[in-house]
Amino acid sequence: MSFDKQAVVAKYRVNEADTGSARVQIALLTERINSLTDHFRTHAKDHHGRRGLLKMVGSRRRLLTYLKRTDLPTYRSLIAELGLRH
Repeated sequence: MSFDKQAVVAKYRVNEADTGSARVQIALLTERINSLTDHFRTHAKDHHGRRGLLKMVGSRRRLLTYLKRTDLPTYRSLIAELGLRH
């Protein structure tokens, strides 16, 4: 991976023990999606990797829908921080 997972968790967690909240999971998936997007710029024919990317995008979409339904202010701040849905 080309990103620091610990730094992402530290930035987006709510408290010290938070490692798996929807907010953290969405941030981690976004970082992985961004790094894979760069990968596909150089490896355009990596179709197996592309399938994994699409699965991650679907997971992130479901988590965002859950967060929007349960905690709208957190959802809005998170998409602004991550630069999603512009």
